[in-house]
Amino acid sequence: MDFISNALNRVQPSATVRISQKARAMRNAGRAVISLSAGEPDFDTPQYIKNAACKAIDEGKTKYTNIGGIIELRQEIAKKFKRDNDLNVSPDNCFVSTGGKQIIFNAMLATLNEGDEVIIPIPYWVSYPEVVRFCDAKPVFVNTDAASGFKISAQSLEKSITNKTKWLILNSPSNPSGAIYARDELKALADVLKKHPHVWVLSDDIYEQLVYGGSKFSTIAQVEPNLMERTLTMNGLSKSHAMTGWRIGYCTAPSVLIKQMAKLQSQSTSATCSIAQWAAVAALNGDQNFLDGWRNIFEQRRNILVKSLNEIDGIDCLTPNGAFYVFPSIKNLIGKSSKGGKKILNDEDFVMTLLEEADVAVVHGSAFGMAKHIRISYAASTEQLTDAMARIKKFCDNLR
Repeated sequence: MDFISNALNRVQPSATVRISQKARAMRNAGRAVISLSAGEPDFDTPQYIKNAACKAIDEGKTKYTNIGGIIELRQEIAKKFKRDNDLNVSPDNCFVSTGGKQIIFNAMLATLNEGDEVIIPIPYWVSYPEVVRFCDAKPVFVNTDAASGFKISAQSLEKSITNKTKWLILNSPSNPSGAIYARDELKALADVLKKHPHVWVLSDDIYEQLVYGGSKFSTIAQVEPNLMERTLTMNGLSKSHAMTGWRIGYCTAPSVLIKQMAKLQSQSTSATCSIAQWAAVAALNGDQNFLDGWRNIFEQRRNILVKSLNEIDGIDCLTPNGAFYVFPSIKNLIGKSSKGGKKILNDEDFVMTLLEEADVAVVHGSAFGMAKHIRISYAASTEQLTDAMARIKKFCDNLR
């Protein structure tokens, strides 16, 4: 279609959004759909954060702000990076956008040219390769598997780097696998990157606070400070503080990149919502003890899913140590037919048939670059998860 730009024609719609919208439409039509497709905590935003937003409105803090965020928020972001990640950064090197996705878009659009390459481990969050393609650059995928814990090695990273490589995108804890890179694993990757000074790192730490089973979170610039001069460390409040709708993403990066991201944002969305920014100030400097309770609940839910899934013939599920997803293999169910007569030729067939016949929404693994898997979010109530697992088991048991 000549009317549509080449840039947009290179991009596919978000699979997670598409399935979530279909599940919502089915529910609105009266179906008892359980949606486990969206990456959205079911907890409410803590009250003290909502109070801060109301206070900002009452005080008339409803005007345009600095493009990169109010100074009060950037100060809190700098404190957060020091407190949680041992990164010594200035508020001038911190930046605020309308959600974490805009941070990624800003960084890629500000730096990528036609023919540039971006290394993306598989499985990946669905938007990474699409953002890269939108910028007319090339995603370079690095395969992983369950045996590696869905993590790339230093050797596979080394083999993927060329003179055209501009970025490595590293997501830990991972969406969709929940994998976390340990400190020594990050150090091994950093040692490779030190040999290639033209490669920048985008460290997507959005699930930083959601780690379980004694796992420890580290970010790559913390492990190897010499990479700070070419690392963008990004985070946000959507997952950690149940603020998905508030749309607050933030990052720290060298000033050469921050300035260009601000230039781009000045011509796109301009500043982030002022009210959400004041709420974010409260979120970052307020009491964080609620996170312990949330993590305990998420871990309990994870355990329910992993146990239930591994009791289903044909499904194999690793125990993830972070985020709020499981990423089981369904390879042994491919080729079977459902009770309704639908042939399951691939993981997308499995997902769509499960939704149509069992009223459970999950996401196919091929949307994340890894076929014969599915992603299930456990950011839902224990009752919903228990019901969903019973439905999935019944659906799978009926496959022939």
